[in-house]
Amino acid sequence: MVSDELWSLIEPLLPEPGSKLVAGRPRVPDRQALCGILFVLHSGMQWEYLPQELGFGSGMTCWRRLAAWNEAGVWEKLHLVLLRKLRSAKKLGWSRAVIDSSHVRAAPQGPKSGPSPVDRARPGSKHHVLVDGQGIPLAVSLTGGNRNDVTQLLPLLDKVPPVASVVGRPRRRPDMLLADRGYDHDKYRRLLWRRGIRPAIAERGRPHGTGLGIFRWVVERTISWLHGFRRLRIRRERRDDIHEAFLGLATCLITHRHVQRLC
Repeated sequence: MVSDELWSLIEPLLPEPGSKLVAGRPRVPDRQALCGILFVLHSGMQWEYLPQELGFGSGMTCWRRLAAWNEAGVWEKLHLVLLRKLRSAKKLGWSRAVIDSSHVRAAPQGPKSGPSPVDRARPGSKHHVLVDGQGIPLAVSLTGGNRNDVTQLLPLLDKVPPVASVVGRPRRRPDMLLADRGYDHDKYRRLLWRRGIRPAIAERGRPHGTGLGIFRWVVERTISWLHGFRRLRIRRERRDDIHEAFLGLATCLITHRHVQRLC
C-alpha cells in the first residue's frame, strides 16, 4: 500500500489526466493504480494476473499509467525531491561516491539488451548504480549486458541531478569516486580529475586488499535492495522504458526509506 506520506510527495508530480474521448467506466484513481504498480514491482507477477479483487484496476490500466508517468518524468522529479530533503537535513554525503553494476537476464530480447559475457551469451541487461557514501542512490541507468562498465562512468555522473539545499548552490558532484577494477582506465582517471573528482579505482594486475572494500560495500548493498524487488531480478519487459520506469520507481522507494530513517 502507498503510505499517506509517500502519496503526499507523489501526487503533486502526477500529470493531469486527459479528457475521456468516449463514455465508459470511471477512471481508476491514481493512488489505486500506483498500488497495483507496486504490487507487480514487489511480487514480479505478470500484468495480466494482477488480482482484480484487490481493487487496483486491471493490469493493462496500471501498465498504461506507469508508462505515462515515466514519460512525464515523475520518478526523476520524485527522486530529486527526496534528495533535497536529505541534503537539507545534512544527511547526504558528498565526500565520496561509489559506482558499480549488476547483470540481469533479459527474458525477451529488446532495446538495451545484449549477449551476456557471464551467462553463455544469453540476452541480458545491466543496472548501473551510483550511490553516496551511505548507499543512498544518486543515479541509476540501464544498458545492454555486453556494455563495458567503464563506458557508463561519466554518463552516470552526468545523470546526478542538481540537489539544492536551504542555502548554497545546488550540488551534483562528489569529492571522490570509488570503483572496482572494471573501471580501471587512465583516460577516465584524467577525466575525473578534470571534473574536480578524485578517483579511487582498484588497478588490474595488483593483488587484492586495496582497502577500498570497506567503503565500496554500500553500493553492493543498494544493488541487493534493488533486486529485492522481484520485477528487477529478471528483465521481463521487451520495452526498455518500462523496465527503466520500474528501476526509477524502486530507486525512489529506497531513497524514501533513507528519508524516513535519517530525516
